[in-house]
Amino acid sequence: MLFVRHATSAGMRQARFPADPAADPSGLARARALAGALPDGAAWTSPARAARETCAALGLDARPVAALAEADHGSWAGLRLAEADPDALAAWLTDPDAAPHGGESRSALAARVAAWLGGRPSGIAVCDAGVIRAALAHALGAGVLAADRIDLAPLSTTRLAAAGSGWRVAHVNRKVQV
Repeated sequence: MLFVRHATSAGMRQARFPADPAADPSGLARARALAGALPDGAAWTSPARAARETCAALGLDARPVAALAEADHGSWAGLRLAEADPDALAAWLTDPDAAPHGGESRSALAARVAAWLGGRPSGIAVCDAGVIRAALAHALGAGVLAADRIDLAPLSTTRLAAAGSGWRVAHVNRKVQV
């Protein structure tokens, strides 16, 4: 299973909680330059606009899958991290079950992604970093908080390989070679 983090958006560059932004033109240009460099196979996308635009730029005919959506950040959607209430943000960062924004907790996101991986998908999934971190945490049997320590650049790939009844991590945050 090859995960691709979608192209950059203005919100990513401004450290904002996702609010379904468009991918920016420079990010889409980089994605178009990678078209044809990814392996053939089934393709899925987060329903997020930036992910769908990235798929189009990559030349992927991807099917939107709700399980690949970034966590719902509720009242924080579109806010800069610095604009969130500091106590609520601290709770959210230290408790995977917390959802002080009224949206989805990170543990709920992780459970949703793990359930999707339980179907043993094979192909390419274009989505945001939170989903990829949740997939990595699932593959490693690690907690949600441990996955927060993984950097994932826009348009980087992360590969999970099916192994027995679980997954192995083949690579993380790799640039696509053209």
